[in-house]
Amino acid sequence: MIDHIGIRVKDLAASRKFYEAALKPLGYKVVMEVEGHGVGFGTEGHPAFWISAGESSGPTHVALVSPDRPKVAAFYQAAMAAGGRDNGGPGLRPHYHPNYYAAFVFDPDGNNVEAVCHRPE
Repeated sequence: MIDHIGIRVKDLAASRKFYEAALKPLGYKVVMEVEGHGVGFGTEGHPAFWISAGESSGPTHVALVSPDRPKVAAFYQAAMAAGGRDNGGPGLRPHYHPNYYAAFVFDPDGNNVEAVCHRPE
């Protein structure tokens, strides 16, 4: 579980649109906004994932918890439909551990975003 993480994005409006679509299957939505500066996504009112306007200092990796495997696949499909680029489709990653089921996408700024479920099928 992550309390929160923040990344910089070049185009706040485009990235907000991307993340609203990509994170919806995981139950994340916009829960806080600092006008013209950043948007916080989360569940139950807690902003766990922030995007902020500014130059990116390089790709960032963030892994977001998924409650089950079908939502990992839904995240991947939604992210790809929203303009993401493939970095590893939904599937087991047994080199991490036997139940590590994840999908990876690059967002519009090249950040590596992962949805992961650690539960057995």
